Amino acid sequence: MFGITHAPDFDHPGLIWFNTRGPISLADLRGRLVILDFWTFCCVNCLHTLPVLRLIEDTFGENVAVIGVHSPKFTHECHAESVAKAIQRYDIRHPVVHDPQTILWDEYCVRAWPSLVFISPDGMVIGQLTGEPDPDMLLNGVAAMLEQFRHEGQLCHTPLGQILAASLHQGGALRFPGKIKPCPDRDGTKRWAIADSGHHQIVFLDDGGRELRRWGSGRPGFADGSIDACFNGPEGLICDEAAIYVADTRNHAIRRIDIASGFITTLAGDGRRGGALCMEGAPPETSLASPWDLALWQGSVYFANAGSHQIGRLDLADGIIHLVAGSGAEDIVDGPGEHALLAQPSGLALCPSGDCLYLTDAETSSVRRLSLDGSARISTVTGSGLYEYGDADGDCDHASFQHPLGLTMAGERLLVADSYNSALRMVDLAAATVTSIKPRCRDDVCIPWAEPAGIAADGPDRLLLSDTNNHRIVEINLADLTSRTWFG
Repeated sequence: MFGITHAPDFDHPGLIWFNTRGPISLADLRGRLVILDFWTFCCVNCLHTLPVLRLIEDTFGENVAVIGVHSPKFTHECHAESVAKAIQRYDIRHPVVHDPQTILWDEYCVRAWPSLVFISPDGMVIGQLTGEPDPDMLLNGVAAMLEQFRHEGQLCHTPLGQILAASLHQGGALRFPGKIKPCPDRDGTKRWAIADSGHHQIVFLDDGGRELRRWGSGRPGFADGSIDACFNGPEGLICDEAAIYVADTRNHAIRRIDIASGFITTLAGDGRRGGALCMEGAPPETSLASPWDLALWQGSVYFANAGSHQIGRLDLADGIIHLVAGSGAEDIVDGPGEHALLAQPSGLALCPSGDCLYLTDAETSSVRRLSLDGSARISTVTGSGLYEYGDADGDCDHASFQHPLGLTMAGERLLVADSYNSALRMVDLAAATVTSIKPRCRDDVCIPWAEPAGIAADGPDRLLLSDTNNHRIVEINLADLTSRTWFG
């Protein structure tokens, strides 16, 4: 909170607005409580705030106006078209102003993502809240403020219908796909599963890219069962011969699909955003925090708990959840599991030997290694800091990525979906080098990749890449360096 002062207006010339027909000014919002949400779309804590803001809008209707102020961290987030895709992906319906030069960020003295700034119906700044809000406390606080403004006669409905505009729904067979993983079969048949995040579904395909079936009603929700079962923005998954395990990201849960029956059950999580995992084993109903990807090894599902910057392990035999690595603080610090610091781990790849797990640490633009030999030690393969990123090849000590989200192993090579560079990178673990891979397109119409978020290897030469913002899967042949659309 800070002293009451006149709110700076936010209709600066040159700023781009989304979900509106034009700029919005403070005068347009007079008579409402205004909540400015300073966010950036790389930030998982910002994404956790969105459902709370939607609940406030639904609860308090015409008396509250939520305005998103997109203040980017990464270079990629400065591009307006990238912001537009993020708004579609996360179904943001309130107006958003893009602030790539952080003009509004500076004028409102914001210092961290996410931050909420509260403006009274007469245009005065009356408070600021930094970090993820507690939903109940925020709802109660907004109700109390509105009651005071109502008592003072400040509330006055000012219609916004003439300047609001709905965001467009894009996508076809896929909508913002996340991870793609192989699904083994006892007879050796190759099958694949895709986390179709934008459709809130899991898609099952044969090796030729033919869709076999889907799971999930297509509506965002949290329900077990068969026909009426629901997911909410699943980003990751992993398969064995009998089941697909799903990182049901926006439900903060791990789900299981029985491939034979199609029945969906919840293995961990209760649908609510949880805090940091503790060293002691926890029951399966423990709240998780945006699990983003999964790996399977020796009867356990390892999960990237992106929202708490940790790696957890779910024991499939007894359902107990164990902390593997990450203190819960956000940074890049190596060391024993419980003392190491991670920053939004988002992709997992198991070593062929099973003695380690590689992970993309998105907010530090790094690739890390987790030892599974009992020490749970974290070490950094490449990457150096929370605000260090780029697009440089070379030795691992000097190479750079920009918010990578997916990775896979092919022999002694790591293939990385370098999301915000919209690139495919190869880490040669033996040589400790990073190189970019730029295959030649074989499609009739070639489209540049856009924020690829998942990647899977099939032998030494074949890759399947989730070209997320283009709503498709791309097949890449490393032998002749060609690519083509495989599905979507």
